[in-house]
Order: sequence, then C-alpha cells, then structure tokens
Amino acid sequence: MYVMDAVSGAGVDHAVVVVGHKAELVTKKLNEQRLDLRIDFVEQAIQRGTGDAVLVSLVAVPDESEDHDVLVLPGDSPLLRAGTLRNLIEQHRASGAAATMLTARMEDPTGYGRVIRNKAGTVARVVEQRDASEEELSVNEVNTSIYVFRRSLLAPALRRIEPDNAQGEYYLTDVIEVLAGAGHKVDSLVVIDAEEVQGINDRVQLAGAEVELRRRTNEALLRSGVTMVDPDAVYIDTTVQIGGDVTLFPGVILQGSTIIGSGTEVGPNVHLIDTVIGENCVVRSTSGESAVVGSGSTVGPFASLPPGSEVPSDCVTGSFYTAEVSG
Repeated sequence: MYVMDAVSGAGVDHAVVVVGHKAELVTKKLNEQRLDLRIDFVEQAIQRGTGDAVLVSLVAVPDESEDHDVLVLPGDSPLLRAGTLRNLIEQHRASGAAATMLTARMEDPTGYGRVIRNKAGTVARVVEQRDASEEELSVNEVNTSIYVFRRSLLAPALRRIEPDNAQGEYYLTDVIEVLAGAGHKVDSLVVIDAEEVQGINDRVQLAGAEVELRRRTNEALLRSGVTMVDPDAVYIDTTVQIGGDVTLFPGVILQGSTIIGSGTEVGPNVHLIDTVIGENCVVRSTSGESAVVGSGSTVGPFASLPPGSEVPSDCVTGSFYTAEVSG
C-alpha cells in the first residue's frame, strides 16, 4: 500500500499489479483500500522472473497507450516517495530516452544488480550479483528495479530476452542491454537517499523500514498540531485520523480506522484499534477495539473497551472499568 500511495502521488492513474504467491490475499487486501487510481490484477501463474512478470502485465495495458510511458517498480519498497517517482518520470520524458532507470550508490552494494556504463557514460546493461565478474562486483551503482519505459519499445524488447542466467529466469534487467544494444538511449537518475529504495527481504529489513515509516508518520502529525511527549514511543498507523491539539503520551498505539477528536489527551499506555474517541476526552491506560467514546469523557486508568461498546459523552469511568456492549 505504501508503494501504491507513492505511485498515485506521482500522477499515475492506472496500475497493473502482478500477483502470484497468495494472489487471492493480495488482491483482496488491495481491493479493500481506497486509492485514487484504477487497479487491475494479472496473475503470473508460474514465477519465471521479473521480465516475464512485466510481459504478462502488458495484457492489461490498453493498446492505445503505445505512445505512453510505463512505470515499472517492485511492491516491496515501502520507503519510496512520490516525489522521487515524479522526478524519474520528468527526466525520462525530458531526455527522450527509451528507458530511464532509478539507480543508487551504496557503500555496500552486496545483493544488488550492478549498473554497467559504456565509455560515453550512458547505461549499457545491468548484471545481477550472482552473474557478475570480480570487476563488475566492484561497481557501487546499483539497480533499484524501478524504471520508466517507452511503451512501444518495451514489449518487443521483452520478447528478445532469454533465461540465460544462474536462476534460469527472464530478467527485466536484460531489457536494458537489448535497448542499448539496438542503439536506443538508456538514461538514469541516481536517487539522493539510497535508503528510500531498499527492498524488504527479511524481518530485520522490515523492522528497519517500520522505524522510518513511523518517523515520517509522527513528523507529519507533529507538524499538523499534534503533541507527542516522546515521538519514539508512539506507534500510529497511517490510516488513523487525529484532530488538532491532541496530546499523545508514551506507550500509545493507535491502529486501523481509529479517530481521535481534537483537544483529547491519550496515554500513557493506551492501545486502540478501530476506535472513535470524541473531542476533549482523557484516556489513560486503556485498551479498546471497535468502540466509541463520547466527547468530554474521562476513561481509565485500566479500562477495557470491547468491540461494540460505547462510553457516553461527559462520562467519568473510574479505574478498572469495562464498558458494556450496546445492543
């Protein structure tokens, strides 16, 4: 969803999502979200590489888009910003290139495909780590798997690639060499912050990405008028809505479709999921899920708000309170 938000923010109005493993779950989750772009799903029944995935996806791209550009990116880069994609698209169109790659320079490029340039300094090809020579492995400019292609040239180039590599897969990166070898210009944009394009391959990287995403979320809320006593100790989903002049104390976890009304104090040690808290409330050491608290109420400490429960407006619950479920 973070990737789709970046794509939408870059001005894209139609996205094709290639699904394979757990396709039904991915499709269901994306369909449940509200997005400002149309999404079509295409299944890659047999995972035969990134090149094959893109070729499969083109069946959902209208024929009348031959003169358009196609943005291609992986679904596991949650730190990617919309502004970076806009810059990539703008440079691609300004240069008239057949393809423009987003690249990054890394002190430790281990695991990434290396960008190999020709004598003129333009991109000639990309070599994957497992297929690279010792000289190629010394290159610190890496492929981020994010590209813009001229639609009319992409499909013919994809049909020319072969699974001649250690994995026996159709690499999308081979399209770069096909286009460059045919005399087409392949341009590149080096991303300013390499961390922004890092993929998620294990739970260590996932935890690191979550730290950065939480920092971005909290910074945006602070700038909007929310007070956090300790931003590092507050965990808020991007789907949560928080009004002005709200104060959040350490140990606050707000998830799902939770809404916090203006002027409310929350925490310390409050965990709310899909819960609505009215304006000018005080909520201390409380857990709640799918509950409603009316404006002007004081809840807790050590209160429990089970699903379907409701606390009336201007109510003081006292300690160890358990709300009754309405109906």
